[in-house]
Amino acid sequence: MKKSLINSPLKKLLAAAGILVLAAPAMAQVTFYQNDRFQGRSVSVQTRVDDLHRYGFNDRASSVDVRGGRWEVCEDSNFRGRCVVLRSGSYPSLRDMGLNDRVTSARLLRSNDRIDEARYAPPPPPAYNYYRRGGERLYEAQVTQVRAVMGEPNQRCWIERDRVVRQDQPNVPGALAGAVIGGILGHQIGGGNAGTAVGVVAGGALGANIDRGQQQSVQNVQRCQNVPDRTPDYYDVVYRYNGIYHHVQTTNPPGPTITVNGRGEPRSA
Repeated sequence: MKKSLINSPLKKLLAAAGILVLAAPAMAQVTFYQNDRFQGRSVSVQTRVDDLHRYGFNDRASSVDVRGGRWEVCEDSNFRGRCVVLRSGSYPSLRDMGLNDRVTSARLLRSNDRIDEARYAPPPPPAYNYYRRGGERLYEAQVTQVRAVMGEPNQRCWIERDRVVRQDQPNVPGALAGAVIGGILGHQIGGGNAGTAVGVVAGGALGANIDRGQQQSVQNVQRCQNVPDRTPDYYDVVYRYNGIYHHVQTTNPPGPTITVNGRGEPRSA
């Protein structure tokens, strides 16, 4: 009798591979967003990051989405400075925890790491569920007003070479020349060593201030300007249903109507 394929080495290999796939843990990930409410440029990491400079995202995060595990985020590189532990969830703003535009390093904590409760950030707000509940009937409500809420201006900085006038530097060559000339004149006018000493002091002081403040040097200068954020953080929408006005915030501009249930609560179609 021929050996069944179920006992073949290929079957054993596939079975072993299946066990490995089932045993593989879900990948933990943290995503940083440049603006509040998960808007703007984003960076996702799945491993320890000692310095977000390498991603071009240092001190730029304003909101964060944590998927899987607990992540420690710190305001300085190599997990120095103030640190906060984030549970899995979505944090629409880092302002309340004092880390807006201040996160520099992040790492996934081990499941058996014991963390003091004081180190945790406030729990993320529960996300509103827009999905249809059971067999509830859905209706279309008229949108009456839409307001785009813009983010705060972003600061753009650059380095350029520029001439800098040094106002507090005495003219050393002028001081030396003035002291010599003053000494000679003092000796001739006042006579003796006393007149020479007075001339040296006076001439040196006068020479030191000749062209003072006119010495220039070329060096790197940082310049900054505020650039308006042209991408709305969110849209504040007003809609009318059964004679009552409701508010809702959306990440995208709505159409002429919004889908709601019988109580006027927004629902996804």
